[in-house]
Amino acid sequence: MALLEVRELEKHFGGLKAVSHLSFSVEENMIFSIIGPNGAGKTTLFNLLTNIYSPTSGSIFFDSKEITHLPPYRIARLGISRTFQNLQVFLNMNALENVMVGCHLRSKAGLISSALRLPSVIEEEKKVRQMALEALDFCGLAHVAHSPASSLPYGILKKLEIARSLAAKPRLLLMDEPAAGLNDTETAELCQLIRQIRDSGITVLLVEHNMSLVMEISQQILVLNYGQLLAQGTPEEVQKNQEVIAAYLGE
Repeated sequence: MALLEVRELEKHFGGLKAVSHLSFSVEENMIFSIIGPNGAGKTTLFNLLTNIYSPTSGSIFFDSKEITHLPPYRIARLGISRTFQNLQVFLNMNALENVMVGCHLRSKAGLISSALRLPSVIEEEKKVRQMALEALDFCGLAHVAHSPASSLPYGILKKLEIARSLAAKPRLLLMDEPAAGLNDTETAELCQLIRQIRDSGITVLLVEHNMSLVMEISQQILVLNYGQLLAQGTPEEVQKNQEVIAAYLGE
């Protein structure tokens, strides 16, 4: 059964059709990549899946439940997390505090109990701290837990954002160009991390321009062009598709 299913999804910005009649499904425990030229609608699609943008028409289902018009916080609570094309890190916090922010969906403490510092709140804070430390360790960042985010290099900050997303305990992780700006060594480490995420039972939906990374780790690839589905298949099938070659990969 598909974990994520998109049916006839459309998004119009005035006369521009950013996403047009798009349908696809993503099975559990796989790395599913979305590629396409700049302006193909990839990030718009992520914004539709998390309801940052409301679709013009069409439906989105997660674990057989329709989420098309749910507010973003409810979609996150159902188990969908994401990273962003541009870093969204709190530079005035340390690494651990950044990741603890990702645990807030699992927090049950109310305003009054938090203000009174009740024993239940203190115990919950310990659990949140432990969850954040585990996410940092999973991403190989335990050694920078108490370092100010502002002091960390770009490659570490990219991993930090992934750790924060994982702290929310998602079933589906949307990753928007995680390799952008990374050098070859950092990209290789990212490749290994994405595989670890998939192997831990989290489905990965990846938007990425680094074709070497995409072809190496993807089980399925969907190609967008002008908001429409151009092709879908295994990396081998996509590489041999003449329409994809002409539109994106290059003659």
